[in-house]
Amino acid sequence: MFAFWIAAAALSAGAAGLMLRGSRAAAARVAGEDPALAVHRRQLAEIDDLAARDLLPADAVRAARAEAARRLLTVAGATATPGSVSDRRRTALAVAAVTPLLAVVLYLASGAPGAPDQPYAQRLADWRKADPATLDPPHIAAVMRAIVVERPTDAEAFKHLALAEMTSGDAMAASAALRRAVALAPERADLWAALGEVFVAEGDGEIGVDARKAFAEALKQDPTSLSARYFLARADIADGKLAEGLAGWRALLASLPAGDSSRAGLAAEIAAVEKAGGLVQAQPAPAQPDAAAIRGMVERLAARLDGAPDDPEGWVRLVKAWSVLGETGKRDAARARARGLYADRPDILRALDEAAQ
Repeated sequence: MFAFWIAAAALSAGAAGLMLRGSRAAAARVAGEDPALAVHRRQLAEIDDLAARDLLPADAVRAARAEAARRLLTVAGATATPGSVSDRRRTALAVAAVTPLLAVVLYLASGAPGAPDQPYAQRLADWRKADPATLDPPHIAAVMRAIVVERPTDAEAFKHLALAEMTSGDAMAASAALRRAVALAPERADLWAALGEVFVAEGDGEIGVDARKAFAEALKQDPTSLSARYFLARADIADGKLAEGLAGWRALLASLPAGDSSRAGLAAEIAAVEKAGGLVQAQPAPAQPDAAAIRGMVERLAARLDGAPDDPEGWVRLVKAWSVLGETGKRDAARARARGLYADRPDILRALDEAAQ
């Protein structure tokens, strides 16, 4: 690194030398007569010649001489002296010499010239070994990008990539990741619903055509999809179909468990729409989960399977999720339990092994 600063200083000095060479050439021209002065002197000589041959009236000769003399004096007064140019050149030389030296001194004082380089590949490897809860969203997204390169057919990995991209504030990247996920697993309602939510976020809360198609596909795959039911009912209200939209929201509210934390918010939104006779303002898309929320989702899936284990696809998703998060111990425990539950299902056993890779 220190060698880099030495090279930078040398380049700066070289550039300054090129500029000073041009300055010296200009100074050499100043040391001689300014070409503009010669032009005005020739004009005076031509006026005298015309006057000597009686080709100009006396009044015209006097006026022409006065104007030419005025221009000559103006140009002569504006011409810099060699001494002033020399002073400026010395100042420029001093600045050019001191600047790179000052940069090196400041770097030695406040920088870290002895620190080793940190290649991106090594930093990425360190992030992958770290606890996801300790990483910020851009680092989690970087890890997930590397994982999907290794697992180009893993829809679950693309889903987690989309969550990380959305948390990082890149809705377009999240949309691209979810498009890939639904292409790999078009039967998964959760992926279609997540894609619809990303479309809503891209549209600043507006439920556009793409979002409606995604939610409709989610509802087709799973008629109980909470996200799809909520947003499609909201789309009806936005379109002026107030009765249909409110009916959809009331049905959704009735289907939520008594202890569900989202019941109060939905009930309040229904009351607000009933009072206003329509949507008051576009609501932002639900907040996207961060690293801790992603882990919480996986842990909730594990808890659900612990109480209701008859869900082979859920076990496969759990094994994939633990694998993506780098929790090899939990991954192996989940796979072992699922293999015991489905020992007579070769297709499930194969899917579990693939998910653990």
